[in-house]
Amino acid sequence: MKRFNYKAKVKETGKSVKGSIQAENEQFAGRLLLEQGYIPESLVEEGEGILGKANRVTNKDRIMFTRQLSTLIGAGLPLASSLRTVANQTEGKGMKAVIEEILAAVESGKSLYEAFSAHPDIFNGVYLALIQAGEKSGTLDIALKRLADQEEKDAAMMSKIKGALVYPAIILVVIIAVLAFMMIMVVPQVQNLYEDMGQVLPGLTQFLVNISTFFGTFWWLVLLIVAGIGGGIFYFVKKTPSGRKVADSFKIHVPVFGGLFRKLYVSRFARTAEMMLATGVPMLDSVKIAIESTSNVIVEEEYSKSLESIKGGKPLSASIEGLEYMLPLVPQMSSIGEESGKIDEMLGKAAQVYENELDEQINNISTMIEPILMVIMAGLIGVVVGGTLLPIYSLVNSVGA
Repeated sequence: MKRFNYKAKVKETGKSVKGSIQAENEQFAGRLLLEQGYIPESLVEEGEGILGKANRVTNKDRIMFTRQLSTLIGAGLPLASSLRTVANQTEGKGMKAVIEEILAAVESGKSLYEAFSAHPDIFNGVYLALIQAGEKSGTLDIALKRLADQEEKDAAMMSKIKGALVYPAIILVVIIAVLAFMMIMVVPQVQNLYEDMGQVLPGLTQFLVNISTFFGTFWWLVLLIVAGIGGGIFYFVKKTPSGRKVADSFKIHVPVFGGLFRKLYVSRFARTAEMMLATGVPMLDSVKIAIESTSNVIVEEEYSKSLESIKGGKPLSASIEGLEYMLPLVPQMSSIGEESGKIDEMLGKAAQVYENELDEQINNISTMIEPILMVIMAGLIGVVVGGTLLPIYSLVNSVGA
C-alpha cells in the first residue's frame, strides 16, 4: 500500500484542501478522493524514509490520538474541530496523515465509523465496533476513553512480557560470546602447545579442537545455514496459516510461559467483552469481537464453539464453560453477572483478577529463569575450561616429572 500527498477541492464548496491518502496506485488514490467528495488537483507519491518506517503508525501514536480525541469530544467540541486540533498537535507523520484523511472523510459527510474503517491496518475490529456503538448511543467520548485505557493496558502488559525476556536474552548472548572467545582464542593455543611438545590431545580437548576447526573453516556455511533456517521459520510463521497455527499452539503449550499466555488471552477476551457490552453492543457481536481480540488462532477456534450456543439462546456462562483454554473464573463471574444484570462488570472483575496474576507472574519470570540460565552457563563454560586448562596443568605436571 502506497501513500500519496494530494491537493484537491471540495466538490460542494470549492474549498482547497491538502492531505495524504493510502492506495494501491495513483489511479486508485484519485478514485478514493472522488468517492470522498474531492476533485483531485495533484497526487504525489510519498517516500517511506529509511527502512520504510518513517511514516509508520505506532501503538503509542494511536493511544495518544484516541485519548486526545476523547478529551476534546467530552469537552463539547464538534467532531471535525476535535479531529483538526488533534491533527495539529500530532507529531508522527504517519498518524497525522491518517487523522487528516479521517477529517476529510468526516467533512465530506461520512460517519466517524466509516472514516476509521478505511484504515483497517491501524484500527482493529474492537476499535471499530466501539466507535460504531459510541456513535449510535451518543457516548463516543466514553467509548474512546475505554479504548485508550484498554490499549494502554495491553501495551503495558506486552512491554512487561518483553521486558521479562530481555534479561534471559542478555545472559544467552553473554554465554555465546564467552564460548566463542574461548573456542576461537584459547582452544587453538592448547592444540599448538600439545603439537609443539609432541603430545596427544585428551579426548575432550580434541573434541573442542574439532569444533573450533570446523567453525573456523566453514563459518560462512554456518551463517548461511542459520540465516536459511531463521528466514524459513520467519516466513513459515508470519506468511502461512499453518505456520501461525504452529506458533500460536506453541505459545499456549510451552512450559513456564504457556500458562502466562493463556491468562493473557482470557483476560483479553473478558476485558473486550466487558467494553463491548458496556457500550451497548449486542451479546453475540460482543463475543465475536472478544474472540478476535485474543489474536491467537488456536484460542479463537476453541472459543468460537460458544457462538452456536449463544445463537441458540444459551447464556454466555453456559456457552463458554468447559472450553479448552478458558479459565474457570470467567464463566463463574459471567453466571453471577447474568443473575445480577451486571455481566459487563463481572467480566471486568474477572479480567482484572487475571491481569493482576499476570503482573505477578511476569515479575517472577526473571527471578525464576536466572538460576536456570546460570547453571547452563556454568555447565557449558565448565566443559570448555575442562577441555583447555586441565590439559595444560596435566602437561605441566608431566614435564615437571
